[in-house]
Amino acid sequence: MNADMRIIDVDVHNALKNPKDLNRYLPEPWKSQGVGLPASGYPSLINRLRSNCIPPAGGPAASDAEYLVQHLIEPLHIEYAIMTGGMMDVSALLDPDHAAAVASAYNDYMAEHWLPKHPSFRGSIVVATQDPYLAAGEIDRMADCPQMAAVVLSTAQPALLGQRRFHPIYEAAERHGLPIAIHPGADGAGGTPPPTPAGYPTHFLEYQMRISQSFLGHMISLVCEGVPEKYPGLKFAMLGGGISWLPHLIWRLDKNYKGLRSTVPWLKRFPSEYIRDHFRFSTQPMEDSGNPEHMLKLFEIIDAENILMFSSDYPNYDNDIQTGLLNNLRPEARQKIYYDNAKKLYRL
Repeated sequence: MNADMRIIDVDVHNALKNPKDLNRYLPEPWKSQGVGLPASGYPSLINRLRSNCIPPAGGPAASDAEYLVQHLIEPLHIEYAIMTGGMMDVSALLDPDHAAAVASAYNDYMAEHWLPKHPSFRGSIVVATQDPYLAAGEIDRMADCPQMAAVVLSTAQPALLGQRRFHPIYEAAERHGLPIAIHPGADGAGGTPPPTPAGYPTHFLEYQMRISQSFLGHMISLVCEGVPEKYPGLKFAMLGGGISWLPHLIWRLDKNYKGLRSTVPWLKRFPSEYIRDHFRFSTQPMEDSGNPEHMLKLFEIIDAENILMFSSDYPNYDNDIQTGLLNNLRPEARQKIYYDNAKKLYRL
C-alpha cells in the first residue's frame, strides 16, 4: 500500500480480555447469570484468529488497544477504525431482557475502555433485536456518544431483517444518522432459524458457505419489505459477506420485480436502484477466482469503486488484504474504496 494513502478500516474485531469484564455493567439477575452468547455448534478445525494478533502481554487476539494500534493502525496508516467487536450475536439469545442488558453492558464497556484509547477508534452500537423498542431505546441512549459511528447487527436473527417488527430500529438509526452494519454471525444458534434454507449442514466448511445465503436472505427482505423506501436516509454496511453473489441478487431480483411488482406496491424503483443507493460492502474476506481479470470484471459489474469499503477483518485468519487486486484499479477508484466511501457512509 502507498504509505501516503488515507485509510478507513470498516471492520475491526476488538475483543474482550474476559467475558466477565462485562459483569460490572450488568444489573441483576443478569450479573449473576453472565453473558452466555450461544455458539453455532460448528467449531473450526483451524484457529480462526491469527496468532500474531495476540498481545505480547497475553490475552485473546485483538484484546489490547495499545497493541492493536501498534500492529494494525500505525502500520497501515489507518485514520479511522470502525470497531465491530464480537458481541453482535446477542440477537440469538432466547431471553429478550437478558439480551438487551448484555447489549447495553457491552456498549458501556466500549465507551469506557476502548473508544478513549486512540483517536482513530470508532464504535458500533450493539443492539438486541428480540425487542425492537428496547433496541431503539438503546440507539437513542448511545447515539450521543460522539465516537459511536454505526449500529451493528449479526445475520443470526430470529427473522429476516426487513420484516416490520424491526422497523423501530431503523427509524432510530435514521433519526441519529447512523448506518446499520450487518455482519456474519452464529446463524442457527439459540433462537435463530437453521443456518441454510434447506436445514442444518454437517461440516464447518458447509457452514461457512451459508454466509452468502444469509446475506442474500436479509438483503432481499430489506429491499422487498421497503425499508430503503420507508427510511430514505438509512444506509446499510454489509460486512464480511463477500461480493461475488451480488450480480446474481441484483439481476434476478430486478427480473422478478418486473412481473411481480404488484406484490410490493410500496417500491417505487427497481430493487437494484435501492441496493446501489442504500447498501455498501466490505472488501474482506473477498472471494478469489484465481484470475485477476475475472475479479476486475466483477468489480466493473458491481460498480465496486462506489460500493466497496476497505476492511482488514482484523484479527480473523481470512483477512487477506487484497492490495494487489485493488492496486490494479484507477487511483480515483482506490481512493474511494480505501477512504471516501466509508467517510461518507459513517459521516466521519
